[in-house]
This record gives sequence, C-alpha cells and structure tokens, in this order.
Amino acid sequence: MKYSLLLRVCALLFMSVAALGATALPTSIAAPVILELAPGLGNPRNSEGAFLELKDGKILFVYSHFFGESFSDAAKARLAARTSTDGGETWSSDAWIATPEENDVMNVMSVSLVRLGNGDIGLFYLLRRSWHDMRMWCRRSSDEGQTWSSPVRCMAAAGYYVVNNDRVVRLASGRLVIPAALHRSLADRNEYSAVDWRGLAEFFLSDDDGRTWRKAKGYGSLPVAHTRSGLQEPGVIELPSGVLWAWARTDLGRQYEMFSHDGGETWSVPAPSRFTSPNSPLSMKRVQGSERLLALWNPGPAYETRALKPIGGDRTPLVFALGTTPGGTWSKAILLDGMGELDEGYSYTAIHFTADAVLLAYCAGGEQDKNRLAKLRMRKLPLALFR
Repeated sequence: MKYSLLLRVCALLFMSVAALGATALPTSIAAPVILELAPGLGNPRNSEGAFLELKDGKILFVYSHFFGESFSDAAKARLAARTSTDGGETWSSDAWIATPEENDVMNVMSVSLVRLGNGDIGLFYLLRRSWHDMRMWCRRSSDEGQTWSSPVRCMAAAGYYVVNNDRVVRLASGRLVIPAALHRSLADRNEYSAVDWRGLAEFFLSDDDGRTWRKAKGYGSLPVAHTRSGLQEPGVIELPSGVLWAWARTDLGRQYEMFSHDGGETWSVPAPSRFTSPNSPLSMKRVQGSERLLALWNPGPAYETRALKPIGGDRTPLVFALGTTPGGTWSKAILLDGMGELDEGYSYTAIHFTADAVLLAYCAGGEQDKNRLAKLRMRKLPLALFR
C-alpha cells in the first residue's frame, strides 16, 4: 500500500540520520495521514482518543464522538471504537461503547485505555454531570473489548475534575495513577462562569488493579499570583528510577513540572519545565524498547506581538522532541504538523508504539471545521526515528 511504501522510505532516511546522532534528526517530517475523521451533519466533532494493542495483534482505538449540533466540550458525546488489523494503516468503521449513564449526563469523553494487571482492558472516561461534577469512571473487559463491566467511580467526592485522554498510567509496581486538574466551584449556578479555572493538580491512586480508588495525600498548586489557569490538564510518566515526573499546562508560557518519589503520594513544588508552551497540553511516553522519552506539544507562547489566526490560535505548530531525563539533553524540536498557511490547531495527542512504528492521533481542526477540536487526525511514523 502507498502508506507502507512511504514508511519504508522514511525508515531508511531516519536510520541513516540516527547513525549521525540526535543532532542530525530532521527539522520537520512529512508523515503520512492514515486516518482523518472530519465533522459532518449530526457529528460536529471527532476528537481526543487512546490506543491499545489487543491480544490477537489488532489495535483498538477509542475516541470522543460528538453528536447533535454543538462541538462544545459540554455538548453530547459518546465513545466510538475502531480496530486495525494491519498496524494502523486501515481502520474499521465505528462501533459504539455504550455507557449506562450517557443519556443522563451532559457528555462522555476523554478516554484512556490501560492493560490491567490481570490482563483485562481498563477503559477510563469522564462523565460530565454538571459544571460542578465531572469525574472519571473505569470499566473493564475480560474479552478484549467485546463486553464491559459495570462502571467503577474513580473519584469519591463530587468535583469538576479534568483528565485528558491517554493520561492514565500503570506503574511498575502495578499501581494505577490518574492525573487530574480540580476546578473548584465559585457559585451554585450550573454554568461555565461558576467554575474557578485556576486548576489544582491532584492524583488518584489504585493499588488493587482499578477496583477501588483514593486521592493521593499531596497535590500541586501554582506558586504564583498572576495566573488565570493554575495547573491544568496534568500528565505523568514513570522514569526508570521509579520517580514520577508530572507536568501541567499554564498561562505563564511554560509547562510546569512536579516530581514524586513515593509513587504519587506526595509531590514537589511545581516549577517551570524545559517546555515552552501556550496554555495547551503536552503529551509524553517512553519509546518502546528504548530509554528515550517522546514529547509532543505546541511550542512558543502566545506572546503579545504574535499574530494568531482565529481557529488554530496558539496551538500551532505541533512538534516533538526526544530526551532521556527531565534535566538531560533533548533533541531540537521537530515539526510534525503546522507547515504552510493553514489555520489549524493541534492538541490532545494519543501515542501508541507498535513493533515498527509510532501511531499519533490528535485534534487538527481548521477553518473548514469551524473549531480546532472538531477533526481527528492520525499519523504513522517509523519507530527507527525514535530509538
């Protein structure tokens, strides 16, 4: 197939530059788009998702499928699933993952997929009941996604908790960690203006494979006065040393970072990280079979003299870089998307490694989509680039 040929050519190029060291990596990459889900009539938005490899070698991809007329975060959405039998080059049509609550809540979205300790698939998603109650739930499947258990609530007390897609992690110890941003209530009104958008980074833990959950003892708050964002949309990764490295988006021009030396129970004071960024999410995972970390984000803050287009805004371009430790040497940023004059915005990247490639799925809405979160784009890159 044409995508396979492109990937083979790219792999040969990347293996040759890899021999020269990280500094010889290309400054941009034209990776093939293998799937693009644009909005349509009655389907105003297709956005953030997560991948998981099934035991038979198929790849499962679940994403937020909005229906009705609105692409707002609070509009009606459900979980849609697709599978691939050829490493992500082609995908099935949608199958719906029904959630018992979906008819009684504002929406269902922001999915993570995790292979649990007993071999089950863990499906994590947010239920938005109101502007004062949005919490994560977990269902599990023992038959590779054919059927799902009753949902388990991961957050005991009501609160508005934002958890991004592809964020739930399973540590080497088996502990599950959910990084969440708590947004406190300002008033009893059930509307956007009643929410304090200055986030607190909190972490929810499970030591029994997702059956019960508790809030960690520590949390993160932004130690500055002049912020309207606080710590939003946190993520976390386990380093080889066992230390947890967490980050969160801010409106201060950088992602802020925190560290935990006790499996997520307590956290260091948040501080500016190496990643310049507008108030948009960063995604990071360890490269399969390597000590390297792969990070994807929007660089360059929305400084006052930068002209921003109405749709993409400051969420362009989308770049990635490779490193091994938070304080170590990283490659220069490599452009993945955002070339040319297109008015598109890129964010909420899901990352999945196969035996020979990396699959990336992210929001890439533009002018024709009317919203930067409305269209989902998937690309496939050769794994040789990242090792």
